[in-house]
Amino acid sequence: MIYNFDITPDRLHTDSVKWRHYSDDVLPLWVADMDFPSPQPVIQALEERVAHGVFGYTDDNTQFRQVLVERMVELYNWEIQPQDIVFVPGVVVGFNLASHTVATPDGGVLVQTPVYPPMLAAAAAADMTHQEMELSRLVDGFYSIDFDAFEAAVTAQTRLFLLCNPHNPTGRVFTQVELEQMAEICLKCEVVICSDEIHCDLIFPGYRHIPIASLDPEIAQNTITLVAPSKTFNTAGLECSVAIIQNPILRERYKKASKGLVGGVNLLGSLAGLVAYRDGDEWLQQLLVYLEANRDFLYDYVQRELPGISMTKPEGTYLAWLDCRRAPIQGNPHEFFLRAARVALNDGVDFGRGGEGFVRLNFGCSRLTLTEALERMKNSLQRLK
Repeated sequence: MIYNFDITPDRLHTDSVKWRHYSDDVLPLWVADMDFPSPQPVIQALEERVAHGVFGYTDDNTQFRQVLVERMVELYNWEIQPQDIVFVPGVVVGFNLASHTVATPDGGVLVQTPVYPPMLAAAAAADMTHQEMELSRLVDGFYSIDFDAFEAAVTAQTRLFLLCNPHNPTGRVFTQVELEQMAEICLKCEVVICSDEIHCDLIFPGYRHIPIASLDPEIAQNTITLVAPSKTFNTAGLECSVAIIQNPILRERYKKASKGLVGGVNLLGSLAGLVAYRDGDEWLQQLLVYLEANRDFLYDYVQRELPGISMTKPEGTYLAWLDCRRAPIQGNPHEFFLRAARVALNDGVDFGRGGEGFVRLNFGCSRLTLTEALERMKNSLQRLK
């Protein structure tokens, strides 16, 4: 089946958070959901299930578990077992549960900034101490990890390291060497890793996603891995995510932390996730071609038409991290583009230390929408002259 990603449904006149949060004249390139319809097999499966008309309790997702087991082997040569899988209604829920799993009165949760904003709040939600280190931004805009700073940030109180890989918002896909060094420090310091890998399927040519738990059995025993079909197949509203925990003791503690508070995945979310992972790869391969073209178009446009703004090409995700610190903008660039261009971007300040003067742009949209937004941004900058 051939998918046309240039044609997108009208979302303005729906209950879309992305399209309804701001006024109707604003183009939304902010919150991380795409404007594309999900794969046809997913839509068809949901239509058939709804037509059935009965929405009772479901079983333990045996088929879904097996599809996930097979997918991890096929994509990453990572052998997991069906019992290693815990279904949760969202990755944010997943890493908050991880914080509660390891929580102690004097414990800390370490993150690398700038980072996905809900990660910044995970420690406080578990009555723990927030700890952070800032990723190093090189002259060319490439982000790397200062491992001396990383190790120094791990204290005797650190109980959990929240890793974001592929990284949101910088678009980095960490290499095997980087992952091994982070894992070794965590093992040495007895710090559990919770790895948010929700963008793991959205990797551009030349790069490879490696689940940190797949590196070594000892690392696997110290890791909670979070994945989901939601970003990949644009099913975020169906709230289906997966925690993979190969350490049985850690897994039982994780389940205990959720008892009476967090349910599983609903019937339609579970069905969509199963079908997406089983039958959605044809759609995904075509999507990646389209996103890569959008990424390259965006990069060229920023370099050519937006003076003072720069970006590096994301290695994964459909999110671009734009450095506006040298642009002729007075004040916050997010507020400027919203006011002067009627384009909604994410405010870099929300991503923590290192986000000041940046905005995050979601290019998971039609080329027409992306072009119009960029033209508006260009014109708003020209009016400053």
